[in-house]
Amino acid sequence: MLYQTLILGAGAAGIMCARFAGSGTLVVDHARNPGEKIRISGGGRCNFTNMYAEAKNFLSANPHFCKSALARYTQWDFIELMDKHGIAWHEKTLGQLFCDGSAKQVVAMLVDELKDAGAELWLQTSVTSIKRTDQGFFVTLDRDGKTQTITCRNLVLATGGKSIPKMGSTGLAYDIARQFDLPVTETRPGLVPFTFSEDRFKPLAGVALPARLSNERTSFDEALLFTHRGLSGPSVLQLSSYWREGEDITVNLIPELPLYDLLREQRQVEGRRDLTTEMSRLLPGRLVDHLTQEFQLKGRLADQSDAALQDLCNKMSNWQLTPSGTEGYRTAEVTLGGIGTDALSSKTMEAKSIPGLYAIGEAVDVTGWLGGFNFQWAWSSGHAAGTAIANR
Repeated sequence: MLYQTLILGAGAAGIMCARFAGSGTLVVDHARNPGEKIRISGGGRCNFTNMYAEAKNFLSANPHFCKSALARYTQWDFIELMDKHGIAWHEKTLGQLFCDGSAKQVVAMLVDELKDAGAELWLQTSVTSIKRTDQGFFVTLDRDGKTQTITCRNLVLATGGKSIPKMGSTGLAYDIARQFDLPVTETRPGLVPFTFSEDRFKPLAGVALPARLSNERTSFDEALLFTHRGLSGPSVLQLSSYWREGEDITVNLIPELPLYDLLREQRQVEGRRDLTTEMSRLLPGRLVDHLTQEFQLKGRLADQSDAALQDLCNKMSNWQLTPSGTEGYRTAEVTLGGIGTDALSSKTMEAKSIPGLYAIGEAVDVTGWLGGFNFQWAWSSGHAAGTAIANR
């Protein structure tokens, strides 16, 4: 069977690419349904983009690579598409945009757009082999147990990374890239919870509070959640993308709480009150119970000198911890690293050394922050490749 373009992967980037590549395009995916990561994202409401998306919100060996695609298909373009389909949305926090209803609306919208553009979609279809030809590529597929052979001029790698393997993620795009001698940078889990040995925070599981998490490279002010295995929550997930095995992290439990002033004021009027009792009025009680041992909290407020209160505040704002690791790809929202950007055109996403071969979305060494940025990269990179293919 002859197609102009074959797109491997019916996720956010692949479907968006097909929408712009148009007729003569076939999208294939091993899953039963398209856009499965879209469906489960944002608690089922899809954090589809971020109002403040720009290059600084992405990690890559080449931080400039994403600029071209992001500039030519912006968050406002995708919002316009949502509005065109009558899908209501709202801002949650920090520019994060979610559907008012279900993420399934976004999947349905994209599939409708794909079909309106004249593209086809095959599900439960796996790649068996890929060969390069003088005209493009010869691809063997397994569709419902039957062999299908496809000849195409353009081949787009949109199969994502290794994150959430229970959904079928395998790193296929990296294997294909290596087959064609494209470089693949080191890959590791990103936007993933930290783990600690010996169930260190198990008694605190479920406790949450605003916090600032940082290391030598960056810091994030968002919610912190204690879990049975360690630390999670937005601030942790964000920092995990900048963390390396064995490194310390710093936790500020009082980033916006004037704890020193509050404790000094209460010392004047409630001096006989226990320090831990007063602390429990300002912070989660179970956390204070834990810190009583961690920071040796004891005595009445009246017994605390200014120096002692300042020392306590310093400990609360500079809690040094060393994670034993992360929860890995099993729960990671994204994969850091991927197909090297030096081998790709930032304008078209086409491999410089292999005409007709494209890589988009999470398969590429571009990874966004938590909060809709990775979906925006999928939309933008899919648009870049799709329009380049349509204009060839």
